[in-house]
Amino acid sequence: MQKLFILLSLCFLFSCGNNSDTLIVKGNIKGLKKGTVYLKKANSTTLITVDSMVVNGNSNFLLQTEIDSPEIFYLYLDKNDTEENRITFFADKGITEINTSRKRFSYDAKINGSKQQKVFETYLSMASKFNDRNLELIKENFDAIKEKDTALISETEKNYKNLEKRKYLYTANFSITNRDSEVAPYLALTELYNANIKLLDMVNDTLTSNVKASNYGKELQSFIDKIKEKK
Repeated sequence: MQKLFILLSLCFLFSCGNNSDTLIVKGNIKGLKKGTVYLKKANSTTLITVDSMVVNGNSNFLLQTEIDSPEIFYLYLDKNDTEENRITFFADKGITEINTSRKRFSYDAKINGSKQQKVFETYLSMASKFNDRNLELIKENFDAIKEKDTALISETEKNYKNLEKRKYLYTANFSITNRDSEVAPYLALTELYNANIKLLDMVNDTLTSNVKASNYGKELQSFIDKIKEKK
């Protein structure tokens, strides 16, 4: 079975070799015997399945889809349980390899693919620190309310606002620093959507022409235009 999969993979990759607009997602899910792997992406406000594969006795998988410009995709695993198994990654044309495990599908994921994915991972690493601090402040605020400590309540609320401002500024600075990556407009759309319009404009104005022409670049421009129309 393993040799058959390798043979089919080589045939598949060879057949797609002349198609420059194809994303190929391949990899291995250690410990998976049976299940279905789905490749999904966002379409307006919903997720749509662009490819899927039934795994039966072989933990390797191979999926593909057409892609216009670099964007976020999701790898889902249905192993007939109630747990949500999802890996989020930034993909571009070509091959993205994802290796993980059945037991810790999301947490064990090792992704090797686009240069946008590397930029995205750098941002997520810092963002996780902001999220951890946010959870700490939520607990501190809850405890303060429980103890009816008005001074501490006020302090935690102030710290929360400062943390939110710091995250906005970090995200904007990160986007500007990486203005030649499609990750920049994506972060502006997903993390800065309710920030001051001046901050969004600042990010948008620094984007390179290629990034502005990407799907996320166009979406960001449209988003900013709609905000300005309402004013």
